[in-house]
Amino acid sequence: MAIEYGVPEYKKLRTIIDTDAACEADDPFAIVQALLSPKLIVKGIVAEHFKSEGSMEKSYKEIETICEAMDIDLPILHGQRGPLEQDLEVSEAVEFIIHEALNNNGDDKPLYILCQGAITNVAKAITVNPDIKDKIRVIWIGTHGEAPCKAPFTEFNSVNDIKAANIVLQSGIDLWLVPSHVYITVNIGLAEIQRRIKPCGRIGEHLYRQMTDYNMTHAADWTQGESWSLGDSPAIAIALNPGCGHYHVAKAPLVADDTSSEVKNDNPEIRIYTDVDSRYIIEDLVAKLELTYL
Repeated sequence: MAIEYGVPEYKKLRTIIDTDAACEADDPFAIVQALLSPKLIVKGIVAEHFKSEGSMEKSYKEIETICEAMDIDLPILHGQRGPLEQDLEVSEAVEFIIHEALNNNGDDKPLYILCQGAITNVAKAITVNPDIKDKIRVIWIGTHGEAPCKAPFTEFNSVNDIKAANIVLQSGIDLWLVPSHVYITVNIGLAEIQRRIKPCGRIGEHLYRQMTDYNMTHAADWTQGESWSLGDSPAIAIALNPGCGHYHVAKAPLVADDTSSEVKNDNPEIRIYTDVDSRYIIEDLVAKLELTYL
C-alpha cells in the first residue's frame, strides 16, 4: 500500500523538527509521524540536548538511525551542546533555523518549528537574530502551562534549560504551547505497539525495540510498566490539524526554578492547549506506518 491522497500546495507547511531524540522513547514516534505526513515539508531535523554530557550528539545519532530506517535523506543538524549558560557557541542548528526563517522563497506563511524537548536552539536563534521572531511559529511541548500553577512534578523540557524557556516565553514570537497536563494524555500500550507498529518495516521494528528496551531500564521507573505517553506527538499533530485539541489565549507563564508556572504580568499572550485528541494522534501515526510499510 501507499499514501495515495494529496495535500494542496497552499496548505503545506515548511517545518523544522527540534528534538532530543535519544532522551526517552517517545521522540522517535513523533519524528516518524512528521516524516510520513504529506502536509509537512520537513526542511531538516535539529538535535537538542537534554542537559547531560554528550546528549545532543546522542540525539543526532538517533535522528540518523530513524532516517536510515526510513530511507529518507534530509539535513540533520547538530544543536547547542547544553543550556544557554553552558554553551556560548552558535551551533549549525541555530544557523539553519535562522537561514530557513529568513529565506522563505516568497512564502508568506511562517516557518513552523516543532519542539520536542528543551527549547535551547530556538532561544539561541532568536537571540542571535531577532529578525526571525515574526517569521516563525513554534509549537512546544513544555512547561506546566498557564500561571499560576505549582509544579506537580519537575517538567522535563523546561527544566533542561529554564533560561531558554523564559527567553522564548517572553519573546513575543507566535508560540503554541502544549503543557504537561495535556501531553501526558497521549497514551499507548506496549501491546498495541507490538501488534500494530512493530510489523511496519525497519522503522516499525526500531520504534518497538527502542521503546521496549528503554522501558526495562531504571530511566523508565516513572512509567506504569506496559504503557507509554507519546508526549511529543502533539507537536506534530497540532501542525497537521490545529483543531485536534482545545486551546485558549493567555499570558505566557514565567518558569520558576522548580518548573512551576508563575505570573509575569508583562509577558505576551500565547496559545495554550488544554487538551488534544489522542485517538486522532495515535491513529494517524499508525495508519501512515501501515500505508507506507505494509
